[in-house]
Parts: sequence; structure tokens; C-alpha cells
Amino acid sequence: MLKLYIWSIKFCKHMKKIIGTLGIAILGGAIALAGYKTLIEEPQVILEKAVEPTMQTVKASYTPTIINSTSTPTDFTEAADKTVHAVVHVKNTSIRTQQNPLAELFYGRGSGTRKYQQVGTGSGVIISPDGYIVTNNHVIEGASDIEITLNNQKKLKATLIGADKSNDIALLKVEADFELPNLPFGNSDNIKVGEWVLAVGNPYNLTSTVTAGIVSAKGRDLDGNTNIDSFIQTDAAVNPGNSGGALVNTRGELIGINTAISSRTGSFIGYSFAVPSNIAKKVVDDLLEFGMVQQAVLGINVDIEAVNIEGVKIGEVLEEGGAKKAGLEEGDIITKVNNVKISKFSDLKGQLTAKRPGEYVNVTIDRDGEELTKVVKLTKLIKLPVSKVLQTEFEDLTKEDRKKFKIEGGAKIKRTQNIAFKQFEVGKGYILTKVNGKKVSSAKEAVTMLDSMYGSGNRLLLEMISPSGQIERFRY
Repeated sequence: MLKLYIWSIKFCKHMKKIIGTLGIAILGGAIALAGYKTLIEEPQVILEKAVEPTMQTVKASYTPTIINSTSTPTDFTEAADKTVHAVVHVKNTSIRTQQNPLAELFYGRGSGTRKYQQVGTGSGVIISPDGYIVTNNHVIEGASDIEITLNNQKKLKATLIGADKSNDIALLKVEADFELPNLPFGNSDNIKVGEWVLAVGNPYNLTSTVTAGIVSAKGRDLDGNTNIDSFIQTDAAVNPGNSGGALVNTRGELIGINTAISSRTGSFIGYSFAVPSNIAKKVVDDLLEFGMVQQAVLGINVDIEAVNIEGVKIGEVLEEGGAKKAGLEEGDIITKVNNVKISKFSDLKGQLTAKRPGEYVNVTIDRDGEELTKVVKLTKLIKLPVSKVLQTEFEDLTKEDRKKFKIEGGAKIKRTQNIAFKQFEVGKGYILTKVNGKKVSSAKEAVTMLDSMYGSGNRLLLEMISPSGQIERFRY
């Protein structure tokens, strides 16, 4: 019995050794397997040898893509060399004022005001050998001093020639005793989606930075931007500091001014946007010749409710515009301008923004299935005061209006989108004479009174004269 007990103890000890050894073996196997997973199965970061590309077919749920190994890679060196010398660093110094309410309270008026310098940086593109530079308006807006730095680190003072906030383009001028390197404008209408492009600028004050990508889309309309509706979208990396820099094709032609990025972090996440060169060039030419941008229009209002169509549907043909004289009609769908395809409103606006009043354009339309081409003379956009409250555009009275209705002042409705007005057939030709009992003398004054008096529980009492001469009153 004792022998059996001793043997049982020895057997148990032996089994513990076996189990322990087995456990170590299992643990070792797990470690080895994990190592295998890490070293063998995970993708390697470092490639020891590049594999030559070969002809291959990729199977998927669409037509297979064939990658041809014989195609020659695009060479960016010549375009990059041309561009880096023509792109400059722009330094904007402005004077800001900061108010300290507590200092005002304890030490008196004026004691809480502090002035300080604020410095911003961006990029610019030299477009002529005598020193004209194009950049973004937001790069130099509010500047009291502008300094540019050439690629050779030479610094020059710049003068602001003019700026257009709506298209975010500004024109600078520097004086130099030598001919400056510059870029020629390319035709942005000719670029194609998928075409290689370079973005050159000074992100994060890193001068002469070149990134490559392709044109991802054209005529891009960014959410929240009500002015520029025709951006070139690219996946070339653009970051803060690139604004105002060059977007060029592989020939080194300027096809865009890098302006914006789409990001939640403030840094590049895959999409950047440039003002097309045709628009930038037209703005520059206008600033040099007129000192301000001349905006051209067809003379139509667009039917914004038209959906599921390719093109732009005309909602109204204005009496004073070139469209009326050319024979365009309500309901026509604009499909091309100068043989450039128009798929959406941003395409149309981009084409018109690049044109001047007085120019002629070939407008191709679809009229009940029939394709027609009309030659339209563009007219100048006249910006009239618009009441945001009433969604109504006003103009000043003519001498004939004053004489006909025997009034000294007022504001005549040019057009309206106000639903209530339309219900009561109040529209073009009606003259607003009083707002809440106060006389109106001009269109500008009318808009100021309407938009300031309405709201916070206040309503508007409007006195108007109809085109037939009847006095009518409306409460809004």
C-alpha cells in the first residue's frame, strides 16, 4: 500500500513535468506563430527590390483594367523647373486693433485699445517679366505692407494694383532692375479630367514646394461658397500657405491659382481647388484696364427648380439682355457655350466669368428636342440694391417716373422672388414710396430701411404705387 502511494506521488510529479513542458511548448508555438504573422503575413514597409511592372488584368465587377508596362511615365522636371522660379512667397503685414473691456471700465475710454501687427503668408505667381504677380485676395486682404520673396531669396516690396473679392483674385506689382521669370497663362477650358498637374507654392513657409496630382473634376461648386462656382478640383497636395500659388500642366502653363482645400483639420486630406486660369486672366485684364471687374451676363434668369436635366434651363429671358435679341426663349436648355459642354450652372457661370461685356458667344440650346445655336452679345451686369427680407431687387426712379406719378422719390421694383408679392401680383414696375410711414428717396435707402426695420417682432407697412398709378398698402 505504501509502495502504491509513493508510486502515485512520483507519477503525479512526472505528470506535472510533462504538463509544464507541454505548456512551454504551446506558449513557444504561440509566440512563433505570432512572429510568423508579424514578419511573414503582414505587408512589409521596406521594399528591398522593385518589381518591374508587367501586363496584368484586374478582375472585378466591371470591365477589367489593363496596365501597360510599355507606357512612359510622365516627366515633371521641366515643368517644375519653370514654375518654381516664377512662384513667390507672399508676406502680408496688417495692423489689428484689440479691445479690452475691463481696461476701458477701470482706466477710462481709450485705455483698453491695443494695436498689434498680424503677419500672414501665402504664395503668388509672376505673370510678366516686368513684375506683375497674381495671388488670392484672401492672401493680401487688409494688408498694410506686402513683401514678396523670390525663389533666389531676394526680397521685394509689392504694391496692390487691385483685387476682386468675389473671384478671390488680387494683382500685385513689384519693381526690379532685372527681368523676372514668369509663367504664361494656359487655357483652362482645354484641361481634361485625369490630366497630370503640378501645384507649386509655399505651404507652412516651406518655399518652392512642388506636388503632383491629376485633375479630379472641373466646374466644381463648393458648398458654402456663393461666388466662385467653377473650381478645378485636383488631388495634388495643397496646404495652408499654398494659397495664391500655381497649378500648372506638364508643359509648365498656368492653368489655375490654388485657392482652397476641403478639410476638417485645416490640412490637406486629398482634395484641393484652384480658380481656373481663364477666370484669373480675365480678372487681371479687367483690373489693369478698368480698375474693377466687368461681369458679363447673357440676360436670363435660370430655372433653379429644373432637375434631372443635363444643361441649364432658362426660367426667364430679360428684356434688356442680349439673350432676348438673340432669340433665346424661356424653357430653352443651354447645353454648350462656344462648343464647351454645359452640364450644370457652375459650368455656365465659369464660362461667363471668363468673358467681358460686349463679347459674342455661341450658345447651343435644346428647344423641345431640336438643337439650335444662337449668337449672343454679352451685356454688363448692373448690380442693383437687393432686399434680403423681401427677396426683391430695386432701382432708382427715372425722370419720367417722377413726372408720371408726381412724386419726388421712391424705389421701383426691378424683379422679385417674394412669394407673397407674387400672390398679390406685386412685381416689376411697382414703386415703393413709404416704409412704416417713412418716405423712401432711393433704391439703396429702401433696402436699408426694409432690412433694418424688419425682425424681432417688427412688421413692415409698405405703401406702393402700382404701374397704373393706384396707391396700395401691404403689411408684411
